Amino acid sequence: MYEITTDVLIVGTGPAGSASAALLSTYGINNMVINQYRWLANTPRAHITNLRTMEVLRDLGQQVEQEAYLHATDQDLMGGTVFCESLTGEEIGRVPSWGLHPLSRAERQLSSPTKMNDLPQTFMEPLLFKTACSRGTEARMSTEYLSHTQTDEGVLTRCRDRLSGEEFTVKSKYLIGADGGNSKVAKDAGLPFEGQMGVRGSMNIWFRADLSEFVAHRPAVLYPIMQPGAEVGGIGMGLIRMVRPWHEWLIVWGYDINEPTPVVDEAKATTIARQLVGKPDLEIELLGANTWTVNNMYATRMQEGRVFCMGDATHRHPPSGGLGSNTSIQDAFNLAWKLAEVIKGRAGEALLDTYSVERAPIAKQVVTRANQSIAEFAPLYSALGIDKSNDGEVLQANMHARSGSTAAAEKQRDEIREALAFKRYELDAQGVEMNQRYRSSAAVTDGQTEPEFTRDRELYYQATTWPGARLPHAWVFDARGRQHSTLDLAGHGRFVLFTGLGGEAWVEAVSKVGEELGLKIDVHVIGPRQAYADHTGDWARVREIGDSGCVLARPDHHVAWRSLTLPGDPAAELRRALGQVLSK
Repeated sequence: MYEITTDVLIVGTGPAGSASAALLSTYGINNMVINQYRWLANTPRAHITNLRTMEVLRDLGQQVEQEAYLHATDQDLMGGTVFCESLTGEEIGRVPSWGLHPLSRAERQLSSPTKMNDLPQTFMEPLLFKTACSRGTEARMSTEYLSHTQTDEGVLTRCRDRLSGEEFTVKSKYLIGADGGNSKVAKDAGLPFEGQMGVRGSMNIWFRADLSEFVAHRPAVLYPIMQPGAEVGGIGMGLIRMVRPWHEWLIVWGYDINEPTPVVDEAKATTIARQLVGKPDLEIELLGANTWTVNNMYATRMQEGRVFCMGDATHRHPPSGGLGSNTSIQDAFNLAWKLAEVIKGRAGEALLDTYSVERAPIAKQVVTRANQSIAEFAPLYSALGIDKSNDGEVLQANMHARSGSTAAAEKQRDEIREALAFKRYELDAQGVEMNQRYRSSAAVTDGQTEPEFTRDRELYYQATTWPGARLPHAWVFDARGRQHSTLDLAGHGRFVLFTGLGGEAWVEAVSKVGEELGLKIDVHVIGPRQAYADHTGDWARVREIGDSGCVLARPDHHVAWRSLTLPGDPAAELRRALGQVLSK
């Protein structure tokens, strides 16, 4: 048995694992990633890509961001979710989704320099994996994780080459388990979980068929299908999801988990596709079919010593709201810079403990939200009258009653509208995507009061520079008048301090403290005749500090610390804050 040495071993090449590898290599950290399969994602499972995830890709470089947009379906085609009885059948209603509504679009444009898009996992994974390997990641496919043992100096991981059957050991300082919903790394690390696996049954049917005549005039990513009593069986609720407009699709069709798992062969898949599309002679090219279970489980702690887990290994939930791969990539963004600072000797080991402290609450949040989104179909079922019987004919009659001119039908239509509007919490909840505020020793508040949310915290993003929150986006302008996001001036593996005129003393403080700590800290004085000016006043409106104060951003864009005004000894204050953040 031979041994390989690296700084960080990553198990899994999904969104979390490949993002971790790409970020670590970008930060100059040696790392190896292994995958037990011969290649990357073979089905387009995750797809909705939100603003915060695009900010991570943007941080990796303009080329990475632009390639994501190149392969993605544009936000304008993501559309309003269309609820219908079939693609050729009667439409029940629509929910403006993913920033389609003009007010929602404006909110998103004001909050980020990036755009929502639909990027299937079959495109996202190769982009992140390629970025990682081109920047130095050592990758081994067909390589299986067997077990790990922690020592005082690091982690010894046993692996098997699945092609030769030969076993070998990887000696690393740290181990990342990004090995999916049945994570063996998380199990071996003994991470504690809450919740339940296998709460519902679903099947995926991935196929090609030109359906443009039914959908091109009403573009959307999701077409939920209501067919109680459908001949193909199941629970009467399905989903047709656009993979590539308008010729590649994924059907999600539920089944009773208390019954035997159905066999989805080509004949069964074709029958279900014909039923949900509503075209009896539809011919499909079946690309794949599988069954899966809806999970409702999250890790209450995401690390054990030198072993860290992320992605589906720690938050296992349905795809509702598109939170899966987004949260996974953001897990990586939180951990990678911390590993880099510790490995380079610029931070204490205790900094790594903040990963679990900060991200475990997010795991709980997204699992709860995704499962709640499924439960929130109940008002719609009730309004349609499809929860009141097991008789298919009765259920169809209940649904069709909404087209009447009676008072009861009017009431039913009102209830349907209200139930559909409530689905915004799943389909257009920017607050869920972007309102993360970390509470740990890596965010020094100095007792400053956290601002309360003035609007629904799940629906609306609220910008703040309160330490622990994401640095607000605002456009500032260079000497030639070109605009730059504050997020572009931050990140890229560095700490960055923002101040204004009257805060020039921070520049000297940054130089002095950075040299003491061996830390490269960028500093931007924003104001007239400086490198960047706030011509629109947008930065002044969101910074929540005076001109002489400062905002210190971490490499993951979250605020590490701020000073409302210039203190008597700015270097001492900055040294104190960074000492706490870096656990020095």
